[in-house]
Amino acid sequence: MIVVKKKNEKQFIVKVEEKGTAKEYLVTMDDDYYQILTGGKITKEELLRKSFEFLLEREPKESILSKFNLEVINNYFPEYEKVIKSK
Repeated sequence: MIVVKKKNEKQFIVKVEEKGTAKEYLVTMDDDYYQILTGGKITKEELLRKSFEFLLEREPKESILSKFNLEVINNYFPEYEKVIKSK
């Protein structure tokens, strides 16, 4: 289960619960990058949910950085932007 809580306009707390354990992440998102990925068609919270689904398909929750800017995902997974834009 992925729960996204807005901390402020640019920061979000994302909690991932699976197999009886949970981990929290602090994710920063710039408005420009949000617009590039979504065109404003979905909420920032939904973008984060989809982004964590993307990450969890590729690595365990324990391997995900506990604090990061959303843009760094593309550094580790070059297909990220293309996949997210197509969802």
